[in-house]
Amino acid sequence: MIDLADARERMIDRQVARRGLRDSRLLVALRQTPRELFVPEGLREFAYDDIPLPIEAGQTISQPYIVALMIDAARVQPGDRALEVGTGSGYAAAVLARLAAEVHTIERHAELAQTARARLARLGLANVETHVGDGSGGWMAAAPYDVILVAAGGPAAPQALKDQLDLGGRLVMPVGDQVGEQRLVRITRTAANHFEEDDLGAVVFVPLIGEHGWSEGEVQARRAAEPRSFRPAAPVKSTPALIAQAAEPLPDLDDPAFGALFDRFAGARVVLLGEASHGTSEFYRARAAITRRLIEAHGFSIVAVEADWPDAASLDRRIRGRPARAEAEPPFQRFPTWMWRNREVEAFTAWLTAWNAERPMDRRVGFHGLDLYNLSASLRAVLDYLDRVDPEAAAVARERYGCLTPWAREPQAYGRMARTTGYARCEAGVVTTLTEMLQRQLDGAVQDGDDLLDAAANARLVKNAEAYYRAMYYGAAESWNLRDTHMFETLTALLNAWGPEAKAVVWAHNSHIGDASKTEMGLSRGELNLGQLCRERFGPEAALVGFGTNTGTVACASDWDGPLEIKRVRPALPGSYERAAHDSGVRRGLLDLREGRHPDLRHRLLEPKLERFIGVIYRPETERWSHYSACSLPQQFDAYVWFDETRAVASTAAVAGGGEEETYPFGL
Repeated sequence: MIDLADARERMIDRQVARRGLRDSRLLVALRQTPRELFVPEGLREFAYDDIPLPIEAGQTISQPYIVALMIDAARVQPGDRALEVGTGSGYAAAVLARLAAEVHTIERHAELAQTARARLARLGLANVETHVGDGSGGWMAAAPYDVILVAAGGPAAPQALKDQLDLGGRLVMPVGDQVGEQRLVRITRTAANHFEEDDLGAVVFVPLIGEHGWSEGEVQARRAAEPRSFRPAAPVKSTPALIAQAAEPLPDLDDPAFGALFDRFAGARVVLLGEASHGTSEFYRARAAITRRLIEAHGFSIVAVEADWPDAASLDRRIRGRPARAEAEPPFQRFPTWMWRNREVEAFTAWLTAWNAERPMDRRVGFHGLDLYNLSASLRAVLDYLDRVDPEAAAVARERYGCLTPWAREPQAYGRMARTTGYARCEAGVVTTLTEMLQRQLDGAVQDGDDLLDAAANARLVKNAEAYYRAMYYGAAESWNLRDTHMFETLTALLNAWGPEAKAVVWAHNSHIGDASKTEMGLSRGELNLGQLCRERFGPEAALVGFGTNTGTVACASDWDGPLEIKRVRPALPGSYERAAHDSGVRRGLLDLREGRHPDLRHRLLEPKLERFIGVIYRPETERWSHYSACSLPQQFDAYVWFDETRAVASTAAVAGGGEEETYPFGL
């Protein structure tokens, strides 16, 4: 259950205050206004996300930051009389009512006005009057106003609204000659017939429909004329046109020239290759082609993937020609099996096995897992290693791991039980075992190289998995952060073990390898990720490459631990990066997003837009709310690989096996 009060505090801190809106009265007003009461009941868990949400009558409630930005720009004072055009849910009026003496709000949809009136009354806000009518003409009966806020975009600020401003009054609204692209402006009345205007930046609002705004016919005609995207007036190039100009065409995936285009990242210590879903063939094949080039031409020696360490270690033994462990279970038997048991991965690992076979053992490329779900296999691996090299230490570890052993097959059950203090003792034991395993590495007391690295990695997994499954019952952000921090720790341990010249390629979802601090994940939910941590540690020696698609098919499930399905991916939503890329007409291309490469495009893409994230779970029926998040693409990635249409991976797993519970909503 989401703690909405805590979510409200995080929203105020991360979405509002950290973006420069620090007026104490505004922050208090936001704190006193429960946004969850202004959205449909089924969407209340998303009430404090940094996104607009649907409300009644097919309308939307603006994201919290935009509401705060407009109110802050209006410089509302305690004695002011305010008018809001576009009541919507009533949320902005409720915040305004805590700042101004008197608020009038007008809405053209009677259904919305009635619902908002009831919500405002429920909160005891007696200084708000709600009216039904054409808001583009204001509400003359209560004029003049010190503040007018317009929550819809018009071709220009209506003179009717400007006339209703008092001397010194401020009008804040989006304006622009395109229905879906505007600039937020503040207009101040400085004399009877004189107004000053300040440009507050680019925004996208629904159109202001009415006598002094757009007509419904104009809106419909413009949308029909440009069904895929709204384009700014010439001579300014549209975002799709800038993408088409900057995109470097990609050859066929089997062409060696494909991988060669990524030589620009050859000097990096870590190249992180993403994916927009866990079930798309082109993403796997593209990563394989890029990785092959980085290994063959540039000496990369580690392939680290978003998979459990024990499963990947079993595959690594075959890839590097090391004997298999007799006691090891077959790898990748747990849900979602198709992520790593598919023809695309098999083709890459077959190539890597052949590459390694022609080289001495110390120059062979390793294949390692970064994730932490397979707790039972990691417990077994640590104990097996200690049984071989130090039976006394094995006995001590068994005692320490004793409290975890009953939960090894169902660690999520441990998470529930660990909320009581009686199970907190497990933490100390697993931490001590990890410390001792790492000390063995430092001391070199047992010179067995890969076996010791493997055991230490499994001990780290046990330690972090214990914390992860305990944290997952306290909050999604904490468990997500523990998981990605574990992946980062495992990656750095690999680089350290392979030496100062080691270079790694990482395969993981866009949500893990894109810089979370530049997305809604970090700004709104307090989450960090592997890409962000790599940038902080390695700076320009970390290259973050995202992947995207518009439509096609994808291998996925409808629910966690559900059967494999092949679903059609819906075309990208308007206003998303994917829609802009699709509208560019580029079928397959590479966008270099680093500073100085394509400044016009980079500047245009910096403004946050929606980006799609499909994990192992895909629910197209709720796609907007289940799979889209706000991001700044050029800050999130150094490059972006685009495939307009893609197909599902070819799974080689007949039946999906059982697995531990995933906590992140998208199954990423």
